[in-house]
Amino acid sequence: MNDTLTGVAELRIEGLGAAGDGVAHLDGQTVFIPGTLPGEDIRVRLAPAHPELIDIVHASPDRVTPPCDLFGECGGCALQHLSLPALLDWKAQRVTQALTAAGFTDLPPARMFQTTPKTRRRMDFAVQRVPGGVIIGLHRRNGDPVDMTECHVLHPAIFGLLAPLREVLGSLGALTGRGSLMVNLLDSGPDLTLQTPAPLTSADRLKLAAFAREHDLSRISWQDPKDLGIETVAQSGPVREDFGGVIVSPPPSAFLQATADAEKAIVTAVVDGLPSLNKKDVTVELFAGCGTLTFPMSEKGRVMAYEGNLGAANCLKAASGGRRVDGFHRDLGRQPLLPHDLKSTRAVVLDPPYAGAGAQTMPLAKSAVPDIVYVSCNPAALEKDGKALWNAGFSVIGLTIVDQFLWSTEVEAVVVLSRDVKRIRRENSRRSRNDLSRSDS
Repeated sequence: MNDTLTGVAELRIEGLGAAGDGVAHLDGQTVFIPGTLPGEDIRVRLAPAHPELIDIVHASPDRVTPPCDLFGECGGCALQHLSLPALLDWKAQRVTQALTAAGFTDLPPARMFQTTPKTRRRMDFAVQRVPGGVIIGLHRRNGDPVDMTECHVLHPAIFGLLAPLREVLGSLGALTGRGSLMVNLLDSGPDLTLQTPAPLTSADRLKLAAFAREHDLSRISWQDPKDLGIETVAQSGPVREDFGGVIVSPPPSAFLQATADAEKAIVTAVVDGLPSLNKKDVTVELFAGCGTLTFPMSEKGRVMAYEGNLGAANCLKAASGGRRVDGFHRDLGRQPLLPHDLKSTRAVVLDPPYAGAGAQTMPLAKSAVPDIVYVSCNPAALEKDGKALWNAGFSVIGLTIVDQFLWSTEVEAVVVLSRDVKRIRRENSRRSRNDLSRSDS
């Protein structure tokens, strides 16, 4: 923005940016104003860095009162002032815009799923010692952590631990400044991984073990911030999670879908997106984790699952006995599966990290695999990877939008792609019949 501009201006918010801020134009430049929504007329005070919101002249009909008193201070939620139906629609638009930019046209109608408040079962907290105690919470935007005294996202079983956790962490000699705490709510109970600036003392370990017993925690682990090695400090019994009827024992800090109901929606979309399989058909799964998708997919056919994290890969292998699953430890960024590795593969399912499939994308596009189910957590990465798949002749024949990160800008999508001409023709015919049926009604 022109640094010489001063005074007050009235702007129209034209859309939302990727960070959830309202987008407007001023003096030929794009500006971002937090806390505003598309269609709103606002007044701003012109400042050297960015316009400062004075008031909203005309509010959007989608504007609601944020449910949390920490909204605007805590950085965990960016869009609590937007109604949940409008939030889901905006996230769906982000995904469809990414697919369109990748080259895909005539997208199928999306199935939509939105999780409910207070169901999030995984959270990475910032921990900080302050005068008089300990803060556990999330960082404000570009700032220090905010103590999480209220949360409309977290599962009550995790939120209820925060007050006693502040007390026990405050008693640890190892917490000399800032640390971190990752919590997974597993079927066996809360699983905690703590990182502190200094190593745990013997007294610290005794306190954490007592805390685990008192609060029925499945496990507490400690991660060394220097070499990121993880050791178990306390464990009350078997650590377990059910994936499609298969009990697995996830390692500390294992990846877990943010909410249980969203996991079910993703699994359903992936399994429904697979082509018809016979006993000889092989589905290759890339970035398989501990088996969230693997074991439900194995009910339809044989699965060869690849995972780069050693702990997760070993977890998957340990649970695979007697099932139609072969687990492999392989860093797909350094050693992607090549086209000849996929020559007998009927379908590929991949759930890559936030940055996308990376080095695995082009070998997958150049392979002869006819069907792909891509689970995306980042529209920008989906657009990049999708472009290579579109160039390779794939079409989108199924789409599911999953909002499991309420009031954030994050969105999950399950995209079913095919270059099997017969399957594409069948899907187009089915869509035409459905469209005709809806028009008749």
